[in-house]
Amino acid sequence: MTDDEILLGFALTVALATGSQILASKLRVPALIILLPVGFAAGAATDVIHPEKLLGPDFSALVSLSVAVILYDAGLGLDLRKLAHHTRGIVGRLLLYGVLLTFLVTAAVSPALFDMPLRVAAMLGVILVVSGPTVVGPLLDFVRPSDKVRRILIWEGTLTDPIGGILGALTFHAIASSHQVDIGRGYQLGQFALSLAVGLVGGAAGTALLWLALRVLRLGETLGTLAQLATVIAVSAGCDIVRDDTGLIAAIVTGLAVANLRGFDMPARRPFFETLVQLVIGLLFISISSTVTPASLVPVLLPALVLIAILVLVVRPVVAFAASARTDLSQGERAFIGWMDPRGIVAAATASAFSAGLVDRGVSGAARILPVTFLVIVGTVLLYALTAAPVARRLRVVKKAGTRVLLVGGEPWVVDLGRALRSAGPDLLMWAGREGERERIRAAGIELAKGDLLATAINPGARLEGVTAVFLATDDDDFNALAAVVMQDNVEGPVYRVGPPHGSHGVVAPYTGGDILFGPSLVRHVLAERYERGARFVVRPASSPVPPEYDTLFVVRADHRLVPVTERQRTVPEATDTVVLLGPVPAEAGE
Repeated sequence: MTDDEILLGFALTVALATGSQILASKLRVPALIILLPVGFAAGAATDVIHPEKLLGPDFSALVSLSVAVILYDAGLGLDLRKLAHHTRGIVGRLLLYGVLLTFLVTAAVSPALFDMPLRVAAMLGVILVVSGPTVVGPLLDFVRPSDKVRRILIWEGTLTDPIGGILGALTFHAIASSHQVDIGRGYQLGQFALSLAVGLVGGAAGTALLWLALRVLRLGETLGTLAQLATVIAVSAGCDIVRDDTGLIAAIVTGLAVANLRGFDMPARRPFFETLVQLVIGLLFISISSTVTPASLVPVLLPALVLIAILVLVVRPVVAFAASARTDLSQGERAFIGWMDPRGIVAAATASAFSAGLVDRGVSGAARILPVTFLVIVGTVLLYALTAAPVARRLRVVKKAGTRVLLVGGEPWVVDLGRALRSAGPDLLMWAGREGERERIRAAGIELAKGDLLATAINPGARLEGVTAVFLATDDDDFNALAAVVMQDNVEGPVYRVGPPHGSHGVVAPYTGGDILFGPSLVRHVLAERYERGARFVVRPASSPVPPEYDTLFVVRADHRLVPVTERQRTVPEATDTVVLLGPVPAEAGE
């Protein structure tokens, strides 16, 4: 290829990867549904986008390092404290049963379906055991199942990727070296244990390096992000040099350690790193799918549909129900877990790398691995994307519409506001830092969040599960402003704060953005002063006229959704709504 064609190929790949993800976000569908067909069409329509022509033999190494970065980012979102004993058991059984049954069934039926030798069928079976958080996460964000189900599926999807990568490498070497796969030989188990050990050592080295960078040197957001990226790439590459595909384990172990070990000074916001991960995902899917030709799909299309049906309708339900037997999961939750197992980026990456290697070695039937994997990825993602939401509603595992409010603050007027909001219908949770304020919240009978909630909220990749809106109303305006900034990415809904006093000389409060609760006139000290003078929070039907001496603070919709009045948003209540007001206590309220 000429230099101009190479430049065009890189530019087109980036443009398609970015445009596809933007379109997917607007359509509210997983990006994979757009990325794979776009890459496939681009590969069929032009020759300049093919990665083997742009990068040659280096493409496989770049794919491995890119997947390591993705898995490190996924590991940052896994909080071990939320993996309770029963949840840990379910995830472990899903991994064990899922890997074994998926491998055995795929390896058993593929020779007849795709006319391939058993050793190639075994390679395909190992590739298809993986799932992936980059696919599962967006689907669950759209469906919004119960937090318990979401945790189980995210953990399973994240942990199957390195397991599948290692098993794939072992199977590949077994086929390449002897043209046979002896699954029962203890030698293979020893090789797996050795790969696991190399990955764990690499993860420990990565953790130590990041401890030095983030804890000892205390690098800021920009340098801290660069240190993370460099560490993950270096450790993953080093492990892969020692032993193939062990870098995936090192990456996810490093991410888990950074997210869960106390003392890490992680940057609170990671816009560059998150943007990089999204770009890497898009580039990989476009590049890998462009290598699949229409001619390679036609012979395996119908057999691949049969394989998808077996995996979706037989293998996954059996795995899910066996793994969740005798647990506290409801029948609906067990059934939904049995209806969620899409394949993602690691399946595509391993199929691309291993099939090319086997084809180069002249292994019969190896050329069918990538097109079959491509069809399984497209089929499972499309099927689950179209059906997950209605299935979740039918099984009654979708979280209730409504609002779960986190109200932060413990002054008397804030606690009284919490009482009013709770009486209006929304589910309410409160948090305060001082023990006296926490006692005041307990005395009011309001659910008190655990003490490390705010530390969790600012942890990168962490998630305030179930919280759909946060209202910051402490007596520290700078705290409210900073917390509003760092919590935004970890809450399903918006984060608001009360306004600082006019002419405030706070460090950050007067200068940060964000929507201010109740508008410019009802700032924090005004609310506190009015409360001290006898004003109270009153809950009324919206059908009743609001007296002129009252200020409307919140509108509670008929489905318990809480809509605040803010500096930018003047909410118009409907007749079926409830309003929360601040003003003199009505006579009937005091009787």
